[in-house]
Amino acid sequence: MSDEKLTTIQLTKAVVKELKNIRKYPRETYNETILNLIKIAQESKNKKKKQYDEFLHTIQQAKMKELWDNEEDEAWENA
Repeated sequence: MSDEKLTTIQLTKAVVKELKNIRKYPRETYNETILNLIKIAQESKNKKKKQYDEFLHTIQQAKMKELWDNEEDEAWENA
């Protein structure tokens, strides 16, 4: 981290207190704590997107079955 540029951000004392409460170990830096929160948020976002994609896929399966499994298409296969 020594090569990275650092910045100063202002946090309320309440936010600092909450960050202290959720850190994994007592000497974890705020930077590490915030990175962990970002990771959790990204995983949650990806999980929601995956659930949405699976939901759409399930709906599409039923519609595709309805569209493709019909007597008209079967008649063409035997023509």
